[in-house]
Amino acid sequence: MLDKERGLYIAHCANGALSIQGKMANRHGLIAGATGTGKTVTLQVMAETFCQAGVPCFMADMKGDLSGISQVGKISGFIEKRLPEFGIENPEFQACPVRFYDVYGEQGHPMRATVSQMGPLLLSRILQLNETQAGILNILFRLADEQGLLLDDLKDLRSMLNWMGDHAKEITLKYGTVTSMSIGAIQRAILQLENQGADKFFGLPSFDIQDLLSVEGGKGVMSVLAADKLMMQPKLYSTFLLWLLSELYTTLPEVGDLPQPKLVFFFDEAHMLFTDTSKALLDKIEQVIRLVRSKGVGIYFITQSPTDIPENILGQLGNRVQHALRAYTPKDQKAVKTAADTFRANPEFKTDEAIMNLETGEALVSFLDEKGAPNIVERAKVLFPLSQIGAVTEGQRIDIIKQSRIYGKYDTSVDRESAFEVLLKEAEERALTEAENAEIAASEKAGKKEEKKKPGIVSKVFKAIITAVTSTLAAILGTYVSDKVTGKKTKSRTSATGRVVKNATSAATRSATRELTRDILGNLIK
Repeated sequence: MLDKERGLYIAHCANGALSIQGKMANRHGLIAGATGTGKTVTLQVMAETFCQAGVPCFMADMKGDLSGISQVGKISGFIEKRLPEFGIENPEFQACPVRFYDVYGEQGHPMRATVSQMGPLLLSRILQLNETQAGILNILFRLADEQGLLLDDLKDLRSMLNWMGDHAKEITLKYGTVTSMSIGAIQRAILQLENQGADKFFGLPSFDIQDLLSVEGGKGVMSVLAADKLMMQPKLYSTFLLWLLSELYTTLPEVGDLPQPKLVFFFDEAHMLFTDTSKALLDKIEQVIRLVRSKGVGIYFITQSPTDIPENILGQLGNRVQHALRAYTPKDQKAVKTAADTFRANPEFKTDEAIMNLETGEALVSFLDEKGAPNIVERAKVLFPLSQIGAVTEGQRIDIIKQSRIYGKYDTSVDRESAFEVLLKEAEERALTEAENAEIAASEKAGKKEEKKKPGIVSKVFKAIITAVTSTLAAILGTYVSDKVTGKKTKSRTSATGRVVKNATSAATRSATRELTRDILGNLIK
């Protein structure tokens, strides 16, 4: 609740109002507590308070309850009973401007990112790759960059993997070992991701981070992500939110300390972000959280216990609201002690005992003071929301989506020429060239066989002429020898010889002509 005197009024204790200092809101925060202790309502109260101050917020809606922030709240028996506790007589119920988003595009505007934007580190986490497979993915991104190939969606990723498999020997010599076994494992991981519906997330148009920073009518726009289905894929959910944070970090300019943040980012079920996380990724998360505050962004983690957050990151969360924890086992008792130790002690009560005895809607609260130091922890009651508690109807959701200023901006996917199309075209051209070369080789081979089988026309003519000359000489020599043997003189040698030559030549000529004619006609008929 925004109060001119109290600022970002969140809770009320015996000593008065507890408010977040606007210029300290980007120092991040934590909302913790067991299931059913009021974490979601606290998140809603904080979000609508930022909204009224003109600060846009992003939040994941796990069960649909947060969608009610888009509707005007109303008095109830529970709220009426608590009004005197906060010194409020006539609460001004009001709604917040809201934009609904959904990675799957079913309950809100689609939110997409390209494979290139996600990068090999985050993509390896989603695909749950081992170190060797992650190394191959790094090589893939390097090759795509060198060859100017765009990686937009999962089919681009598949095409690049297939291409790497075909050129594994050359790639191995230059970049390191690339095996078909590892490529196959990555392909199976991509198939599993597709079966989870993640193919709808990767592609164009990619989400514009600037749309999270909108202000309407002086109020910050609440960006509510429908996460009930996304929650079923914890790796995809946590990595997607981490991608959003990374985009904010790399996109937004440095602004230093502002009177109030440009955006507050609520990360619900935060423990999923740190489960089975590699050291490299954990270092990246720590870096983003540490430096993104200088971009004017505050991050608030929502989880069951502070022990869900790594110590290096927990130490950066200055504004804290701790709801009740249960301590039925030694492990739970240790978690309670750890949670108590994260607060600046209050001499009026024991923090660890108070954590186990808090009622619903009650919490231990400690915000940073004007100098950035944590205040003494107070046992307080969190304010009630001024917007609706509970989910909106399907009709209300559809109306809000259609009335949004960004309606239609992301609804139609775009498939431009990227790695898949380029590599497919190259493969088709290569296959066509290989087919043409094979056809030419087959034709040449068949022609050579035909030449060996049948002599050419010129050789046949030459053979016929030789045959004719040989026959003529044989006839002449034959007549001469006959006269010598018999001792008889031919009546007319010249005329006799001429007749022999004439007859032989005519016969040879006719034979050659017949054979030549048959060969010519045969070639014409073929």
